[in-house]
Amino acid sequence: MTSPLTREPVVTVRVFTQRFSSTPRGARLARRLALHQLDRWRVPYGSDTSDVAALLVAELAANAVTHGRVPGRDFELALAYTPGLLLRIDVSDARGERRPAAVAPGPLDEGGRGLLLVGALASRWAVLDRVPVGKTVRAELDLPRARSGGPSVP
Repeated sequence: MTSPLTREPVVTVRVFTQRFSSTPRGARLARRLALHQLDRWRVPYGSDTSDVAALLVAELAANAVTHGRVPGRDFELALAYTPGLLLRIDVSDARGERRPAAVAPGPLDEGGRGLLLVGALASRWAVLDRVPVGKTVRAELDLPRARSGGPSVP
């Protein structure tokens, strides 16, 4: 007896990885290249997904440069995009001992609000160990499924 064939939808995960200097210029370049790559993957500039990804990459890259910097070491940005399902943003640095925590800052504190922003924008976020050294801060965005069967109706 044979089982009937079922067609599984093909899932393509697109991946982009790049290292950047641990400088403000490197953080700015990471954000710009992330947006460029998303546009190449047909996530257009100015779309909700693109705008949220820009904020997440900017914040995570700025944190890597500010709090995770080790002289002479780069930070790394990795994007994994599964259309209609998920966008994963990983920013890795060499400072594994300095782990971020989303703690509400005091009213007069000048910083400490970045990860609150990440928590508000991302579907979920986490801090992961990086082998052999360092840490990765991961933010994930659940994406709306694309409609099939014709044009969308406003």
